[in-house]
Amino acid sequence: MALGLLRFLEALYVSFAKLVIFVSCQCEWWLTVSARDRRHDYQVENGRLPRESPVCVPEFFNIAEACLMSHARAFPQAVALMDLSRDARIWTYAEMAQAAERLAAVWQAQGLRPGERVAILLPQCAEALIAHFAAHLIGAVSLPLFVLFGPEALRFRLKDSGAKLLVSDQAQYPKICEIQPDLPDLQKVYLREGARGAAEGLWSAIEAQDAPYRPLQTLAEDPAMMIYTSGTTGNPKGVLHAHRFLLGHLPCLELSFVDFPNGADVGWTPADWAWIGGLMDMAIPCFYFRVPLVAKRFERFTAEAAYDLIRDAQVTRAFLPPTALKMMRQAEVPSTVRLRSISSGGEPLSADLIDWAKRALGAEVNELYGQTECNLSAGSARSWGAAQTGWIGQAFPGFDMRILDEKGTAVEDGQIGQICVHRDTPTMFLRYWNQPQKTAERFLGDYLITGDLGRMDALGYVQFMARDDDVITSSGYRIGPTEIEAVLARAPQVVMAAVVAAPDATRGHVIGAYVTVNGMPEPEFEADLIAQVAGQLSPHMAPKWVRVLEEMPMTATGKIRRLDLRETAAQALETEQTGGSQRPAQPQPREHGRSLRPKR
Repeated sequence: MALGLLRFLEALYVSFAKLVIFVSCQCEWWLTVSARDRRHDYQVENGRLPRESPVCVPEFFNIAEACLMSHARAFPQAVALMDLSRDARIWTYAEMAQAAERLAAVWQAQGLRPGERVAILLPQCAEALIAHFAAHLIGAVSLPLFVLFGPEALRFRLKDSGAKLLVSDQAQYPKICEIQPDLPDLQKVYLREGARGAAEGLWSAIEAQDAPYRPLQTLAEDPAMMIYTSGTTGNPKGVLHAHRFLLGHLPCLELSFVDFPNGADVGWTPADWAWIGGLMDMAIPCFYFRVPLVAKRFERFTAEAAYDLIRDAQVTRAFLPPTALKMMRQAEVPSTVRLRSISSGGEPLSADLIDWAKRALGAEVNELYGQTECNLSAGSARSWGAAQTGWIGQAFPGFDMRILDEKGTAVEDGQIGQICVHRDTPTMFLRYWNQPQKTAERFLGDYLITGDLGRMDALGYVQFMARDDDVITSSGYRIGPTEIEAVLARAPQVVMAAVVAAPDATRGHVIGAYVTVNGMPEPEFEADLIAQVAGQLSPHMAPKWVRVLEEMPMTATGKIRRLDLRETAAQALETEQTGGSQRPAQPQPREHGRSLRPKR
């Protein structure tokens, strides 16, 4: 009874929030005008994106000033955030600005200096963004951290970054207490729900602060945010970004989200704000363009819950990782769910998945490409005619992207090489934290080595082939997994597919495939998949074996952990050579990914 009442009240509040957003966006027409004033003009001719960006980087720029304070002064009552993370609440720009200013004053009084790090260990919620903006206001560096990190992952990042302050919540506090003795630089912990142990209540600190913060004018080149790589291989590296990197994201947002911003827009992503995809592909840009943002990340993502949220909050723009789209395709789409545009990135998208989204959700899906080091550098813009099936898309305006060989020489059109991006772009990172050698190694002359292999055609379209370390060399062939995975994913029962290099005593490596499926597969299922690849691509590209799993090992960013799968395949060979089972072994649990269990 109580649970039902709670859900009814939450639904009622969401309906109220929808009305507020609708009124603020539709009736106050000047708000729309203001948002559109920030849009830039692009000349797309014959499906080719312009090379030069209309976005100018000024000498002085501050993310918090551009995304929060300027709107709070001009349109204080405009809806900034609909926070559904805990207690449903609508936040105006004035309310969020006041909280950020007071928090900035608290930290200044405690002696936090420009350039020092403030760690933010929170799910999607108002407090997370308030902490980011407060840090930026006083020139500090915000450090987002993923709430599903275990103690070791948190210990490494907090110690490596030398974070002085940590903003978190009660759910994370036991982990914080466990590792805090190993963090000599960490001076204070704040919890959003209130004080506990040695931690101070975030809101009590904010509400007790009367003195204003001392505004600090930051250069566009000053450090603003540090995001750690996912650590798919080796230790994670802290990627330090300047305030300007927000501006480098704008061409992608404006071209991939057609007619963006629009007065009736609402944005949302299920991706966690601890990662560059969730934070910079959706959350922060929504604030910049003054598009109401929904804060809600599900503890366990389901298609049904996503559809309910999109419908109830009237979401029009969404960043949906490929994993989310694949799961949503498996469920019935309510007729009331319609989106204006969708962006996605992190894994290549199949043509059938893009076609399904257009039919079922009413929106074009634009594929985005980038790294933590240089985000949103290329992608598709289907509404502008800038898209090509099977290709990521083109470099966005302001990005010089080339396919280079190991010596840094551009390869011919259509030839495979390393995807590289020139360092002269606003989204390019400043450096790896405390790792100058790693920073230097990441560049080939003036070009960032993305770590991806690909090719480019004469029109400038880029096709992703494989991660450099995902390339499979078998019987003299160099084979990328992407095409094989696309064929496997087209099978009716297959939900997700991952192809890896499996060690082989005779050939060095063979192709192995892991899939997740709907339902119970028939006995011939695996053989049929192998034949399907052989028939549609080539016999030499067909997997030697296919293994059905209940779940894929995923990084916190929603990418398949192929390293786990490669190690599992290596263990299978060892078992075979010692007289054990010849079936590929099951991936083991890892700190940064979920365990897998074989499908029974």
